[in-house]
Amino acid sequence: MIKFRRAFGLIIVGLLLLSACSASFSEQKAEIKKEVASTFESQPEKTNNSTKDIDYYLPSDVKVEKETPNNVLLKDGSKTYILFYNQHEKEDSKVVYDSTVKQQKEWDANETFSKDGKFGYMLVKELKENHYQLIIGIGGVKLTTETENVREDAEAMMQIANSVNIK
Repeated sequence: MIKFRRAFGLIIVGLLLLSACSASFSEQKAEIKKEVASTFESQPEKTNNSTKDIDYYLPSDVKVEKETPNNVLLKDGSKTYILFYNQHEKEDSKVVYDSTVKQQKEWDANETFSKDGKFGYMLVKELKENHYQLIIGIGGVKLTTETENVREDAEAMMQIANSVNIK
């Protein structure tokens, strides 16, 4: 019986330590911003997909599910991403950003980036505990998803957005 109590106690302590060690979004926000900014400023990946209007890069685990005018529905396992583009807006445009920001009263993160005539952004809104709406964009290009892992998805989404070339 003592061994059982000790094992049970160790499990409880371990769970408490794990939950205390997992950083919340607000604790990771500065680091996420730095990583997304770095990806925004980096050389775009070589494109490997295209639609009638754009060429773009997709990581190997992300697949195109459906294409409609101005939207590409992407899947990575059970996760869905929406790639929206306005081919009439250039990389320095703030039109898509401005209209997206107005959709919420407050954002948990509203970060913008500028370099070499490009305007980028990251918007995060907590939908429920540890579940977020994440929007990443550059000019007239915007990717949206719902995620529990903002850090991982934000960087991958900026990589895709950074690669989009409007034809």
